[in-house]
Amino acid sequence: MSRTIAVTGSASGIGAALTRILASRGDRVITVDRVDADLVVDLATAEGRAAAVAGITERCDGVLDALVTCAGTSAPSPLMVEVNYFGTVELVTGLQPALAASKAGRVAVVGSISGTQPNDPELVDHLLAGRTTAATDRAAALVDEGAPTRIYPSTKAALARWARTTCVAPGWADAGVPLNVIAPGVILTPMSAGLMDDPKMRAVMDAAVPMPLNGYAEPQAPAELLAWLVSEANSHVTGQVIYVDGGAEATLRPAEHY
Repeated sequence: MSRTIAVTGSASGIGAALTRILASRGDRVITVDRVDADLVVDLATAEGRAAAVAGITERCDGVLDALVTCAGTSAPSPLMVEVNYFGTVELVTGLQPALAASKAGRVAVVGSISGTQPNDPELVDHLLAGRTTAATDRAAALVDEGAPTRIYPSTKAALARWARTTCVAPGWADAGVPLNVIAPGVILTPMSAGLMDDPKMRAVMDAAVPMPLNGYAEPQAPAELLAWLVSEANSHVTGQVIYVDGGAEATLRPAEHY
């Protein structure tokens, strides 16, 4: 049976690969991005996020079978706070009524292996508390302090923690709506192209994210997992952070982390 599924970040990378998979199996996909989408919005702004929620709700007539948030940025700036964290959390929260109205509502969000790496606890706390201004101010301070690389893992760690708490909160598991996170390793997308083209940066990535199983991944790999997580076949998997990383997490963290 055809399902109606909203995908953010649909114009490229993982989002584009997922959109193709969903369309090939007969699902109706509501695409959301800054360009080339059904809903052209900027998730870096509160207004854009609100417009995305309203637009998706209108297009699905208040009944949404699944939401997948692939939109993100790797630019080391406060923009990460707006897009990577609030660009997911505000959409998921705002679309909860439409997801709960479905007979098989599903949510999957794109995190990162970077969520396991050193972050900024103050920024994580601001994010989890929903303090948008304080979070963006802290991210700006990290840039000024010469620690911009702490922003990205902070947004992804906070996203994973938020999802694990939210998935069992009222209106989610009790409404039959699973909420999961995937944590990719290095994915060969336009967002990572600049890093891959620089031999020095590629060496850094190899050390930071070792992927012994088949190396760097094409977008199709995480997209296939996302497609299953938001399918009706997923009846009991919720609150999980699933690594699509070629063994990076297992390599980098002790075995007792499971």
